[in-house]
Amino acid sequence: MGVSQMQMIDLRGVAIWPGRLDEAVQRALLAELREVVTAAPLFRPETRRGQKMSVQMTSAGRFGWVSDRRGYRYEERHPVTGAPWPPIPPAALALWRAVAPDAREPESCLVNLYREGARMGLHQDRDEADLSQPVLSISLGDDALFRVGNIERGGKTESHWLKSGDVALIAGDARLVHHGVDRVREGSSTLLDGGGRINVTMRVVT
Repeated sequence: MGVSQMQMIDLRGVAIWPGRLDEAVQRALLAELREVVTAAPLFRPETRRGQKMSVQMTSAGRFGWVSDRRGYRYEERHPVTGAPWPPIPPAALALWRAVAPDAREPESCLVNLYREGARMGLHQDRDEADLSQPVLSISLGDDALFRVGNIERGGKTESHWLKSGDVALIAGDARLVHHGVDRVREGSSTLLDGGGRINVTMRVVT
């Protein structure tokens, strides 16, 4: 796997490796993600209040993350097609094994597509049963302003521009920090046809 030797950044306990994936690996992963989207089309989840999220989403693996008026949860089938989720892309699995070799195999791979104006508010990843397992995030496409706060809501935050090929690991004492994406810098990458950003997030669910 093509990787960079750039130094890891510690953002309030979140480990970020800038440029961890070179362009060839990014494009290989993107091709695998297209197959995922073909099998499990992108959809726009609703919040508990019935508001549509600004990001489009799908998943791969045993479980996919879904949200509607019944709340946030993992399901074994696509909420629109009713079909099981496709397998996690091999390139994503290889990265998980390289970055988190002591972790269990991921059971869910979320694929979030950020187009113009899309963002993700500060939140915790806490719908998983075993919070000792990490969350691994891969950025593809346009730059995204990634914000990290605290375990408790409120207080000071810090931000960092994630670029295409960057990898972030949320683990250990930082596993429950609030984090989100404030905005995407349109046109900062030519990786995706039509622009935008894809965030691939892997995690253990059970």
